[in-house]
Amino acid sequence: MDIGFLLDGVERGASGGTTYDRHDPFTGQLATRAPAAKVEDANAAVAAAATAFKTWSKTGPNERRKLLMKAADIMDSKVEEFIGLMIAETGATAPWAGFNVMLAANMLREAAAMTTQIVGDVIPSDKPGTLAMAIRQPAGVCLGIAPWNAPVILGTRAIAMPIACGNTVVLKASESCPGVHRLIGQCLHEAGVPPGVINVLTNDPSDAAEVVEALIAHPSVRRVNFTGSTTVGRRIGALAGHHLKPALLELGGKAPFIVLDDANIDAAVNAAIFGCFMNQGQICMSTERIIVDQSVADEFVEKLAARAAQLPAGDPRGHVVLGSLISGHAATRNEEMLADALAKGATLRAGGKRIGTVVEATLVDNVTSNMRIYAEESFGPVKPIIRVSNEDEAIAIANDTEFGLSSAIFSRDISRAMGLAARLETGICHINGPTVGDEAQMPFGGVKGSGYGRFGGKAAIAEFTDLRWVTVEDPHQHYPF
Repeated sequence: MDIGFLLDGVERGASGGTTYDRHDPFTGQLATRAPAAKVEDANAAVAAAATAFKTWSKTGPNERRKLLMKAADIMDSKVEEFIGLMIAETGATAPWAGFNVMLAANMLREAAAMTTQIVGDVIPSDKPGTLAMAIRQPAGVCLGIAPWNAPVILGTRAIAMPIACGNTVVLKASESCPGVHRLIGQCLHEAGVPPGVINVLTNDPSDAAEVVEALIAHPSVRRVNFTGSTTVGRRIGALAGHHLKPALLELGGKAPFIVLDDANIDAAVNAAIFGCFMNQGQICMSTERIIVDQSVADEFVEKLAARAAQLPAGDPRGHVVLGSLISGHAATRNEEMLADALAKGATLRAGGKRIGTVVEATLVDNVTSNMRIYAEESFGPVKPIIRVSNEDEAIAIANDTEFGLSSAIFSRDISRAMGLAARLETGICHINGPTVGDEAQMPFGGVKGSGYGRFGGKAAIAEFTDLRWVTVEDPHQHYPF
């Protein structure tokens, strides 16, 4: 499938005619051929967005809402096209791809609802006869950089609230799913969003650093949002900081799933299976450490391992729960982390096999801090189980990580769980629920190495607007000299 940029409302190729190919990670066949942007193309995309901002920023909230709602309906209508592209470009299963479209369309609808919620305040002033106001205004051109693992959700999240707030956007597509991210832009274009409000660029992986640096450095770019690895996020944050541009970063995770001694074991197993293995564990919120009280560990692990062993893995186009990982490198890395744990005394309780880019649902018991899988984000279906003697040890291990995105606690005592949740160093905590969960209206984001800022609902308004102090004063007021 050949695609082009969406630039100023027009589909076009790269300035030098260069392209790059994305191959299906499972079959190896060509999935997408896309333009390979250079700095010249990046500058052209920002220029188009900057021009469009002059009028879009003055467009009324109901017009913005109408267009976003229409885009959501168009996205829903393209579900089969999105599913086909996600399977081919990322190795995802059809149910995961379909869920992506459903939630992404709802994100557009939630953003539409926010267009009339961009409010300010009247603030009492000490100066007689003065009306003092705090007013939120669109910031300008927003750069969104989205990943491949939940591409419709995260690509849409990168652009929906910025556009709802009256900004214009350049979306730099992931090199692993250029077709999916380009199709998001097409949904808004078909809805009638004016040219230049949404621009989608694709690039060869070898040019990523140069293109991103040019985009962030461009004087018309006023906001940066990035979802991806902590390693790359540090570079994005540093670049944005160098140019004094606010950044919203949602990065990696090592989500702890804590099973206390009073937990409902069957409920905990159900949530852990979902949190560990949805999308092959390639979700920033995926359960990455199962921390279980020793008193219930044998029962929990036995039931969890039995469930994991029943999960079919293979061709994502078939009837499987686990499809392909994003690349052979990702599969090899999970295999190496498993081998390291087993060599250092861990016990294999389920799975362990790899065929090409497909890795079975795998559980490793008795994991300790000297093993790679204790600290490193696997971003795959190899999951560690860590046994603890009490809740204090559970919290200490849960916080013993550079990351801080999602977490979960299972306990029948809600007061106890709430107290422990307050001690977890994460942006998200689910009591008696899985670590994986997202809703368009929720404040989504992490702490520590998982980034800063919040996507979702009203929380995102602050990320994509400037808060200004404006006064109307008595022209005849007294001055001291």
